[in-house]
Amino acid sequence: MKSRKIFILSIMIIVSVTLFGQTGKALRGVVVDMASGESLPSVTITLLNSAQSQGVISDENGNFAIEGLKIGRYDVQASYIGYEPMIFREVVVSTSKEAFITISLRENINKLQEVVVTPQVNKQEPFNNIALASARMLSVDEASRYAGGYDDPARLVSAFAGVAGNVSSNAISIRGNSPQFLQWRLEGVEIPNPTHFPDITGVGGGILTALSSQMLANSDFLTGAFPAQYNNALSGVFDMNLRNGNRWSHEHTAQIGTMGLEFSSEGPFKKGGQASYLFNYRYATMALAGDIFGDMLGDAAGMRYQDLSFKLNFPSKKAGTLSVWGIGVIDRFKNKEEEDISKWETADDNTSATFKQTMGAGGIGHKYFFNNDTYIKSALAVTYSENGIFADSYDTNKVPTKIADMQGSNWNVSFNSYVNKKFSARHSNRTGINISNLHYDMDYSISPSFPTTNQPIENFAKDNGSTYLASAFTNSTFRLSNNVTTNIGVSGQYFFLNKNWTIEPRASIQWQMLPKHSLALAYGKHSRHEKLDYYFVTTPQTGDKLVNKKLDFAKAHHIVLSYDWSVSDNVHIKVEPYFQYLYDVPVEDGTSYSIINQKDWYLNKALVNEGKGRNYGVEVTLERYLADGYYYLLTGSVFDSRYKGGDGVWRDTRLNRGFMFNALGGKEWKVGRRKLNTLGVNLRFSYQGGDRYSPIDEAASQIEQDAVFDTSRAYEKQLNPAFISSVTTNYRINKKNLSHEFAFKLINATGHKEYEDHLYNYKKQEVEMLKSSVVMPNISYKVEF
Repeated sequence: MKSRKIFILSIMIIVSVTLFGQTGKALRGVVVDMASGESLPSVTITLLNSAQSQGVISDENGNFAIEGLKIGRYDVQASYIGYEPMIFREVVVSTSKEAFITISLRENINKLQEVVVTPQVNKQEPFNNIALASARMLSVDEASRYAGGYDDPARLVSAFAGVAGNVSSNAISIRGNSPQFLQWRLEGVEIPNPTHFPDITGVGGGILTALSSQMLANSDFLTGAFPAQYNNALSGVFDMNLRNGNRWSHEHTAQIGTMGLEFSSEGPFKKGGQASYLFNYRYATMALAGDIFGDMLGDAAGMRYQDLSFKLNFPSKKAGTLSVWGIGVIDRFKNKEEEDISKWETADDNTSATFKQTMGAGGIGHKYFFNNDTYIKSALAVTYSENGIFADSYDTNKVPTKIADMQGSNWNVSFNSYVNKKFSARHSNRTGINISNLHYDMDYSISPSFPTTNQPIENFAKDNGSTYLASAFTNSTFRLSNNVTTNIGVSGQYFFLNKNWTIEPRASIQWQMLPKHSLALAYGKHSRHEKLDYYFVTTPQTGDKLVNKKLDFAKAHHIVLSYDWSVSDNVHIKVEPYFQYLYDVPVEDGTSYSIINQKDWYLNKALVNEGKGRNYGVEVTLERYLADGYYYLLTGSVFDSRYKGGDGVWRDTRLNRGFMFNALGGKEWKVGRRKLNTLGVNLRFSYQGGDRYSPIDEAASQIEQDAVFDTSRAYEKQLNPAFISSVTTNYRINKKNLSHEFAFKLINATGHKEYEDHLYNYKKQEVEMLKSSVVMPNISYKVEF
């Protein structure tokens, strides 16, 4: 009889699982006060788009956990007396990984009055709540799901309004600005460009991100008029954070694909403890993809790279939270000369080049609460970057001549700290400092007409030493009412190398004029110093004199008007007109050259701070959040970007495309007998103004046997508009404590050819435009357990 009961019970369990579906792992989170960061107890947590009417209350530390949910996506709402409710959208519950979210609630000023408060939506709010305009929160799920994202946040943001991108590079051009005007931040610290092969395809860009989506937490992307907390940036800030490892259970991910291998792991240091670890290692080679897909990758098939990143988190009850983090990158690439001399047509054919690049960043972060309203957050970090570029040009006897020998390294030690104080529901302040010790060691030599000549190399920058960059800021947020918020701040920085300094006011105001309509206005003065090697340039005419040592900060005024309309629970529209005026921009005296148009990874010109720039336009975003299995994002930007060089003439900038439009969307289906598995198809179409270039001086080119540009007509020419399409498909199989995912990702499915350069063809005795079609496919298999 007992055996019969056990048998019947087992059948019932099997039937219940079959009928009701496999449950996923826990959905966990923490609720905090938006202004003070203090955890909030007794907050009601409910699921909005679920037949399961399950709800929980946050504990005394603000933590909550919802168990037993079916596999899928959920919208989570947090409600608390005296606070405005918040909706956190698109939280993924799976069988292999626990979901963790941080919900920030804004205190309601009119506590004693009966008011109707529209819930805030996390996707409309930046992670840093003091940014009121031109800022967007970037989720990790979007980076892996969006077509063209390629698990790369830098490529993902090119789908946002006002941001231009290319296939061959993940460089981020915001509103016509140079990619090098963007600041990269990780864990609150400015870091070198965290991409593989930075600056090779153009200064400020790279090939793919060095930060795996397995490591990143939700982060902010700011595109202008940003708050006083951010300095040393002209166009925008990519403020990224690493997530904490799971402190409740161990989880692992392994992935293999045509681009390489990847493994990550996370979990608690000990069962029941608060401390956790998270790390990810990736070794990638494009050779396999090149073998499978032929010439689709072009020269990129010879690239090899690897990266390692980690974060250790140690929370405590009395001493605050301590974190240790790091990232390391190693890149290698060799481009050999064409062996068959009879096929030599341009300088690329008889030139070999080797690129060796290393980047690292690591630090210790600490956050400590003095009381419920005040905390201090500090970080001590070290960043390192090293670049080696070596090139030889071969004559017809296969005798090499060194035409590039460039070696340089920078390592910086930075300390930053700020105090965040919530004085009341109406007023909070954040004040902080940053000081960086900048070390440099460079030895740059290049042929005068690189890469089209056999002339011997000449040194143009050689020095080693260190200097300091110091900055400070203060920002106050005033909530004049539940519907009106304003930020007023000021930032300043001082560059010890040449004793230049700047004071930068920032201000913004946001008005929730109707429950579903808001208006914001933001202004900021911004500045940035140049790459350190630019300050140590010498020229043949001036001998050992450092011609750029006294270069001042390039500066800009930026003003943005932002209108946001929540059309429905899942659809919203944003419109942002803007104007940016740049001044004190480094230019070459008497020529059309400006640092705004810099593309090469080196600079050997004497510059003066007499240039200007002007960017203005309007951006429109229409977005539907993922609901009922589908989503879409439509963005458009019409703009004009112009500059004044050292000759005093206003011209189009190199990146003045004029317009950019993106259409991105996707659909998810639950498939399988029990609807446990998911199939996703995502598409993206981009249409943007063509690349700009300067006309060729045909007569001079024939004399020099080289491509000679008519710089008096800089960037007059523009190619036809570019149409680029991308696709991402994935099939996910969910098992108990295990999931498998098969994915296919393809960038530039239409094979668009991008402009690279003009080269002189020795056989045809003419200058040719070099355009290439780089198609980036990746087939991968991932297992999470």
